[in-house]
This record gives sequence, C-alpha cells and structure tokens, in this order.
Amino acid sequence: MKQKLKCTAEVYDIPQEMILPNPNQPRKRFDFDELESLAQSIRENGILQPITVRKKDDSKYELIAGERRLRAARLTGIMKVPAIVLDMEEGRSAVFALIENLQRQDLDFFEEAQAIETLLTDFKMSRDDVARKLGIAPSTLSNKLRILKLPEDMRLRLSRANLTERHARALLQLPDDAQRERALSIIIDRRLNVAESERMIQQMLNRAKRQHNALRGIRDVRLFINTLNHAVDTIRRAGVDADTARSETEEYIEYVVRIPKTEQLRLPLPGEAEEAI
Repeated sequence: MKQKLKCTAEVYDIPQEMILPNPNQPRKRFDFDELESLAQSIRENGILQPITVRKKDDSKYELIAGERRLRAARLTGIMKVPAIVLDMEEGRSAVFALIENLQRQDLDFFEEAQAIETLLTDFKMSRDDVARKLGIAPSTLSNKLRILKLPEDMRLRLSRANLTERHARALLQLPDDAQRERALSIIIDRRLNVAESERMIQQMLNRAKRQHNALRGIRDVRLFINTLNHAVDTIRRAGVDADTARSETEEYIEYVVRIPKTEQLRLPLPGEAEEAI
C-alpha cells in the first residue's frame, strides 16, 4: 500500500527586502570567499534548501536560520528566496538558530559560547535547560562558558590562528592576561598543538611557583636579619659595645655578633630597668 506523506511546512518565495536579520544570530564572522563560492553554486543550481523565518508583522519576516544562504543569495542579485515560515517566539527562535548552526558546525567555539551566554542572560534560560536542548552535559556547557573570560582581542587571535577550544581553556590556567598573551604568542609562533601548549603552560606555572617560593624565602631571611639587628641595637642601648659582621656566599649568609667579656657584664632581663655597666 502506498504510504501518504505528511506535509509539515510550506515553502514561500519571499522578497529579500522583507527579510530582517536575526538579532540573535550566533554566527558573527562570515568568510567572503566562502560566501562567494556559495553564491556561485546558487547561480548555477539555485537555493536547494530554504531558509527559515518567522513572521514579525504584516510586511516583514525575521530570519531564524540560513544566514549564509541569504547573504550569498544577495550577492547573486536574486530578488526572492525560498523560505519556510514558522510560528515561533523570539526565545525559541534564538535556540533554533543556535542548534541549526551547531548541527551544521558553522560556529566557532567562541560564537557558540557567546550564543549560550545569550540564552542564559537575555532569555533567562537555566543551564540545565540549555544543556538539554543542545544535547550536552551541564559540565560541558560550563567549560564552554569559561572561555568567555578571555578578552575579545585574545579570542580573535585564537580564531584567526585556527586554534581550538582546548587551547583557549589551557590559557585560562595562567593567572593573568599578560601571561596568557605571552603564552598565546608562543603557541602561534611555534604552531604548538594542544598537548605541546598544555605542557608549555604547565612549565610556566611551575617556574612562577619556584620564583614565588624563592621571593618568599628572601623575605623571610630579611625578616630574620632585621630581628638580629634589633637585638643588637637592644644590647648596645644597654651599654654593651657589641660588634657585628655579616657576609654572604651563594650557599649561606653568615651573621656574627661579638660581645666583649667583662667580669661585671650582665644584660638586663625583659622588664628590668637598664643598668649602667
């Protein structure tokens, strides 16, 4: 028996001037060469897959999905584009646009993270809801959001160098942007893969820890020397002609205090009045 197919959506030819851009479009960067290549394909074959829009008012539609196809169609001069019209509110439209781009792998990882952030902040969706709709674990979603801690110029450099999300997360191990910038420059200049980048960053962290411990040791030694100096000053104020000598080598600091021996010498105990000797 012949199965009857169900029609779920109709395709309309909509004039381009009636289609407004999607304010929640997750993809922010479009390669002109890719658009021109797609435009050439459209010139030869037409738009094989309709774009998706939603009705705004009596005369306008808002794009939901298909930004690249729409832009490429405009390069060809096509006046009307095939479109499926969905009855959808803005929040669902934003989710739909994000999911459509993710399924096509059209987004880089920063655009994906920014789109997720938009769903959380602008549309007040919970992390669990977003993770469920995107088909990822909440922990994965949290890791994706962490990379937004990197400043915009650093994100742009990572994208232009075709580095990965793991490169970005590795940079976040460093404590400040100055060290991250330095590490990123090395990664780009030496074309380090993820494992090499993580190893280099760990070396930077270990070096910083050793330097911190060394500085702390120097501060502690200075504190001890100051304590000895104060003790010698106390002895001198008591009338004792104490003499000191200090010398340093690469291995140690030597601090010598010489106090003359006299038969009547007695240093005052704490709380006692100082007596002349």
